[in-house]
Amino acid sequence: MIRVVLAAMMTIALAAPLKAAVEIQEVTSPGGIEAWLVQENSIPFVSLEIRFLGGSSLDPEGKRGVTKLMTGLIEEGAGELDAAAFAEARDGLAASFEFSVQDDALSVSVRMLTENRDEAVELLRQALVNPRFDEDAVERVRAQLLSGIRSDLTDPNWIANRTFDDMVYGDHPYGSSSDGSLESVAALTRDDIVEAFRAVAARERVYVGASGDISASELGLLLDRLLGDLPEKAAPLPGPAAVNISGGVTIVPFDTPQSVAFFGQPGIARNDPDFFAAFVANEIFGGGGLQSRLSEEVRVKRGLTYGIGSYLVNFDDADMLLGRFASANDRVAEAIGVVKDEWANIAANGVTEQELDEAKTYLTGAYPLRFDGNGPIARILVGMQTIDLTPDYITSRNENIEAVTLDDIKRVAARLYQPENLRFVVVGQPEGLEEIN
Repeated sequence: MIRVVLAAMMTIALAAPLKAAVEIQEVTSPGGIEAWLVQENSIPFVSLEIRFLGGSSLDPEGKRGVTKLMTGLIEEGAGELDAAAFAEARDGLAASFEFSVQDDALSVSVRMLTENRDEAVELLRQALVNPRFDEDAVERVRAQLLSGIRSDLTDPNWIANRTFDDMVYGDHPYGSSSDGSLESVAALTRDDIVEAFRAVAARERVYVGASGDISASELGLLLDRLLGDLPEKAAPLPGPAAVNISGGVTIVPFDTPQSVAFFGQPGIARNDPDFFAAFVANEIFGGGGLQSRLSEEVRVKRGLTYGIGSYLVNFDDADMLLGRFASANDRVAEAIGVVKDEWANIAANGVTEQELDEAKTYLTGAYPLRFDGNGPIARILVGMQTIDLTPDYITSRNENIEAVTLDDIKRVAARLYQPENLRFVVVGQPEGLEEIN
């Protein structure tokens, strides 16, 4: 019954309209742990988003996939509770703990009722401080990870992405799958998993966002209780990736009636003064929120694909402008030609005033919809902290978008879109397409 109540409360919270202003409190616990908080007492539950920077990029050489395997095991028993007992205790509190890992961070998403907050925090603390990593759980989660890897090896989308990353990032962790390989994952030991946990779960690089029924003073005490026993230092970060890319086409033969094309070039840093102009330009060119140029030219006018898009990607150690589409083997060469033409067109001519106005309207109007509940707000707060934004970004973001001019777009497009560095990786049996190295 208590889980039903929590679900209902969360539904109400998600439906609640965004306040005119999101008031962010910067909190420092008595023990020195920092967090951002949006206090909202109307519904008795709280969301936490905890992020440890480093993620799968901290995998030691030869042990790729160990952080991914470790992350899947954190909730598989802690302290005196085995996996089944831990799950029963969590569900009995109507709490939710979600652990996930990407190349740059390990994330913990937490939902808990106010009335059960102390018990839920203690249970989560056990998972973060004293995970069991029981052998039976290790083998069960390992089998799941290996099954996923085998499936990926038959997925042309995955193959295209991995081929591109290997070519661009080389020996940097970005250049290989965070899942690891069949060989590397099979060879991992429990000791490797314990070391991976110690490498990432440390106070040195932890960021916290909180939203919901909790005060700043209560949050401070909660943070010390939850995270205060973690080690201070994490493993060293790998450092910037040396992006190695040049224009051309790479073909990976694969028996499928439809080729997958993954394409990209260097992007623009998030703290670059021209970032907002680049962000708006990409929304016009290949974004998903309105009828982009790529969609219009490749999908609508010529029917060469069911979907195409481009996106700016800001990893911790690299900045990229990427895109993808799929097309029939006998049409993918034509689609690539259209993408190349549009890439050169925006670089030379920028965008129109109508395109700019429509993009601004969409981007500024859609932004408040992201703040649709305690969970999304907590994630936004963490994301802002990890890229060194200030709390006033929530109000200044739309102002920065509105300030972008046609001249800004033209200048930045000429700088950002580099036809000579646009690399395509095509997986399939494309007809009339030759490799260009």
